[in-house]
Amino acid sequence: MCDVMLHRGPDGEGLHVAPGIGIGMRRLAIIDLETGEQPVTNESGSVQAVFNGEIYNYRELRAELVSKGHRFRGQSDSEVIPHLYDELGPAFLARLNGMFAIALWDSRQRRLLLARDRVGIKPLFYSQHRGNLYFASEVKALLAAGGSARELDPLGVDQLLTFEYTASPATLFKDVRKLPPGAWLTWRDGSLRQGTFWSLPDPATPALSAPVPEVAERLRHTLTAAVRRQLVSDVPLGAFLSGGIDSSILVAAMSEVSATPPLTFSVGFGDSSYSELQFARTVADHCGTRHHEEVLTPDYLALLPEVIGQLDQPIADFSVFPTLLVARMARTRVTVALGGDGGDELFAGYDAYQADRYSSRWLDWLPRPVRANIGHLARILPLGARKRGMANQVRRFLEGAALPPHWQHMRWMIFLQEQSRARLYTPEFRSHICEQTGELVGAGLRDALASDRLASQMRCDLRFYLPENILQKVDAMSMASSLEARVPYLDNEVLELALAIPSGLKLHRGVRKWILRQAFVGRLPASILGRGKEGFSMPMKNWLNAEWNPLMHELLSGTQLARDGLFDGRYVAQLMREHEARTHNHSHLLWALMVFQLWRDRFTADLGHRSAAMRDVACGVI
Repeated sequence: MCDVMLHRGPDGEGLHVAPGIGIGMRRLAIIDLETGEQPVTNESGSVQAVFNGEIYNYRELRAELVSKGHRFRGQSDSEVIPHLYDELGPAFLARLNGMFAIALWDSRQRRLLLARDRVGIKPLFYSQHRGNLYFASEVKALLAAGGSARELDPLGVDQLLTFEYTASPATLFKDVRKLPPGAWLTWRDGSLRQGTFWSLPDPATPALSAPVPEVAERLRHTLTAAVRRQLVSDVPLGAFLSGGIDSSILVAAMSEVSATPPLTFSVGFGDSSYSELQFARTVADHCGTRHHEEVLTPDYLALLPEVIGQLDQPIADFSVFPTLLVARMARTRVTVALGGDGGDELFAGYDAYQADRYSSRWLDWLPRPVRANIGHLARILPLGARKRGMANQVRRFLEGAALPPHWQHMRWMIFLQEQSRARLYTPEFRSHICEQTGELVGAGLRDALASDRLASQMRCDLRFYLPENILQKVDAMSMASSLEARVPYLDNEVLELALAIPSGLKLHRGVRKWILRQAFVGRLPASILGRGKEGFSMPMKNWLNAEWNPLMHELLSGTQLARDGLFDGRYVAQLMREHEARTHNHSHLLWALMVFQLWRDRFTADLGHRSAAMRDVACGVI
């Protein structure tokens, strides 16, 4: 299990094996390079723990524990975990400010505790199989141990094609689950229990009430403090700089608190509509960073096996490619990089928030047959080859507006609509799915119901899109390069403040991230603070009609699709013809189908791995 995760930790390996338990880890050395090995233990040796991630408030926790008589053998953040557990039991999780997947074995109670950080920055998968519990940071480690029957979960397949990701606890395997963000799980005497140590605050919680200048100043101070905390490292550290609002603000904060000019990394592409290098340069010059950039012209087809191999729970987001490439570039100079993930979900950065506001004002009151005709209107608008264009954006807006209003914000975030689902799936496969994905959306929106529509939508993205797509993609692609990616916007204090700020200060008079921009006025050029969102993407719609076209036809041929009996080959052939004729942009759905086919070929075959003849044993690696 450790061997297949060597990329996550090339600097060392640690194991603890005893009757009924085996835990292991691969180490990427960041803090306390000499004595920071894991597993870590308490004074008596009765608690053994491994974890993946960073605890940013470990110094404060360590001082508190020392004052209570605890003795530490090193200076690592990991060592606070068993000692804090000794003091508080499982309640210790609420005291941690960081990103983590934790496995802790209490030999006194013969209990295993698994836990994942508040918003799901670090992944954690588990499987009950043949009377044993397996867990790991990556599904491939479970498969290496024979910890899964490799049977497809129809709900996971439907979620992948609908959202481009699977939503916790679902995966593409029936017996492999994702531990949700902010959750814990215990295993004792073959029995599982699960609960949460953190969840989004009650929507009825009163919003922060203060003058705008005070809110902006508090936000700037809190985010800067989070950046300072996350700069703690005993190895070289830098930042991803796209030139967008979120990463630019992080770099400005880093420049303010760093003792030396920070290292920044940017990538560009041959198609100028997919490149933001000029904006990244502006920020780097303004902040005085040691900037590195590359214009990428790689063989993306040659990268595909590596990408699929790292995404053992696949994500059909085009941006996996540039995410891997910028991580690989940064790793040549640093071991840790800060990124701007979370800013869009916390401060209303997505186009979809604005689209929903326009739709709710102008279109949702129309009768459903009229909205359906809006969808037909969308399909006759011409498509452009560039990343963003007025026709492309209007077409996407009209397609979303044609969907039922009760889906609210999620209708802007799906890529397989109900009418297409009915034609894409074979009757037998469809019978296994029913309306589960739609019910998931409805439940998510109901749970996120806040005092206003925009706040509900951001909460929904914090539950689904952020942890299941963005954070999983960044973790997988950065760790593929043995690079640790940190996310200051998801620091506990920033998260709590952002959730308390009224949504009217986030999307204000049509300006997204308004209060975040106000917080850094004067610290970045106006040309940067005034920018809209571009996104980190690739021209997949063009590739599928050019260099990727043969692969598309190979993977989605009628013969290939007939092997599993999941998809109607005639309908998929129609999707490909319409895309090639440029009358429709089916790139998202076609790419998701291709990713599924590639993943299935690589991970569903029974490779002959068999776990030892054991029962009521827990084993895993972090």
